[in-house]
Amino acid sequence: MANTAQSKKRARQAIKRNEHNVPLRSRFRSAVKKVLTAIASGDKTAAQSAYKDAVSLIDKTESKGLIHKNKASRHKSRLNARVRAM
Repeated sequence: MANTAQSKKRARQAIKRNEHNVPLRSRFRSAVKKVLTAIASGDKTAAQSAYKDAVSLIDKTESKGLIHKNKASRHKSRLNARVRAM
């Protein structure tokens, strides 16, 4: 448990930041899963559409500092490779 005023404030900020980041992280993961399910179903147009939406969302997630830029690039690259391999 936090003892000093500074540590109490940091604990409050961590809770607020976590509440803000959870839905953003969930949106990121859902977008990636949507592309993967479209690929698994074999629908190339749906996969390309889902990939386009996912790239936008991945970039937004990266710009907010939620994920590292290398992780964003890795996800986009791997998804693109799977879509193109269809």
